[in-house]
Amino acid sequence: MRTALSAATALATLLTATNALAWEPDSAAQAAMRSDGAWADVQPAPNGAGLIHGAVDIAAPPQLVWRIMTDCRETPKLITSADPCRVLSAGPDGAWDVREQVTHGGFLVPTIHNVYRSDYQPYSVIRFHKVGGDLKEEEGEWRFEALDGGRGTRVLYTNRIAANIMAPAGMVREGLKNDTPKVLLNLKRECLAAR
Repeated sequence: MRTALSAATALATLLTATNALAWEPDSAAQAAMRSDGAWADVQPAPNGAGLIHGAVDIAAPPQLVWRIMTDCRETPKLITSADPCRVLSAGPDGAWDVREQVTHGGFLVPTIHNVYRSDYQPYSVIRFHKVGGDLKEEEGEWRFEALDGGRGTRVLYTNRIAANIMAPAGMVREGLKNDTPKVLLNLKRECLAAR
């Protein structure tokens, strides 16, 4: 009986997490993307976390967008306050890896050391979650949807994140809402430059 309850609880938790990640941009988000912009929203989530949704359309194929996203040398071009990430360990088949990333802070936000595992479904999904470092919580995904017969890519980003930061939660969420489109636009710029 206890095993059945544990399995049911685990399944319910997995389904809840999967449903939180299954997100599609609404009409406001699509309008922002059509105007050559990126879109992001951050809402409060349980345990003081923020739930980020972001999206951008890129006139480059999913394979190219994927290559830029997974290359640690590209990290500082996408997140300008970050060092290149480091792969700490990886599956022999390339289906997963564990990476370390350091993002340098400023006046209100400290430098954050993050260790996360990514699971890969090439050219379509990168799922990631915290396995160490300074963040209290992090779980999310990047989805890549082919557009225009594979000549373009819609990138969808979802992340539930909580950090140990001595700043009001609303201020942190506002910072994430401002920074997420910048990262998406940096990704777009790098992909277009690499075509």
